[in-house]
Amino acid sequence: MKVLLTGGAGFIGQHVRAQLLSEGHDPVVFDSLRPDVHSTPPDLDLTIGDIRDPDAVAAALRGVDTVIHLAAKVGLGVHLDDIDDYVSSNSLGTAILLKQLAAANVRNLVYASSMVVYGEGRYECDRHGHVAPGPRRTEDLDAGRFEPPCPICGDQLRPGLVDETAPTDPRNTYAATKLNGEHLAATWARETGGRVTALRFHNVYGPGMPHNTPYAGVASLFRSAITRGEAPRVYEDGAQRRDFVHVHDIATAVTTAATSAQDAPAFTAYNVGSGTVHTIADLATELSTALNGPAPIVTGQYRLGDVRHITASSQRLRDALGWKPSYDLATGIRQLTADRY
Repeated sequence: MKVLLTGGAGFIGQHVRAQLLSEGHDPVVFDSLRPDVHSTPPDLDLTIGDIRDPDAVAAALRGVDTVIHLAAKVGLGVHLDDIDDYVSSNSLGTAILLKQLAAANVRNLVYASSMVVYGEGRYECDRHGHVAPGPRRTEDLDAGRFEPPCPICGDQLRPGLVDETAPTDPRNTYAATKLNGEHLAATWARETGGRVTALRFHNVYGPGMPHNTPYAGVASLFRSAITRGEAPRVYEDGAQRRDFVHVHDIATAVTTAATSAQDAPAFTAYNVGSGTVHTIADLATELSTALNGPAPIVTGQYRLGDVRHITASSQRLRDALGWKPSYDLATGIRQLTADRY
């Protein structure tokens, strides 16, 4: 199968490319190599082009059977300074790709979405059952009250696992563009008879993580600090719950989705996570221990675009496509510490 892999020179893209090759497929890597993401050009064959360039996308689609769309501006996007770049890179870029897919008669798309489309995760109130707390208030965060209260009675909530039936509630610019991409892709599928599999990645880590970039994930930021001899700085109280999923498991989920049965629904969303809950402090401690670095510092600082808890149930992906993760956090961290920048 010939596969167009947009963003294929990035962290996740290079692992997906390797997985495609190992399965006997023919990946065509398309990437803009934007300097705020790629500190050094990767050593691989690729087509350099911008996803917002219709002619470049059309040329890359020739002879392609399936598209895996990873190209995006990532990161939290909490400030308005780069809101237009997020919308241009992610929303407009996806729209141009979809238009060219229709013209090229390519009808199978795997779209890299994100867990951030949910906003806050799943919560239960002892008195009111399942509730959806709104954005946390600045005055609460300033006072160190990080847990969102029940929006009805104000009581403490119990966080749980989010499944794909949860309502979407993006809380920052990046999240809004990822959800917009899902909506655009679903519209494309309805109008063309195509099929979209949207994979909502949780916190991805592993060999080759980006570093020295404002768009790196928390695992990369912690590791970079430790290798500089600095203590990783943990925001809030460190008890934020997350699902950290190894990049190899992300790659196998992507290729499984790309090669699954063609009679699937026009649009399906799947969470992709490890299925195991850890805290941000857990991650920082694991990395510091593995790298013999200084102990983490819990700062009490916060970022308004962050959510408190978001952890996934990936049961739908396991049941529908037979995928399952192969790395737990301890194993993944041991492998990561052997990786050198």
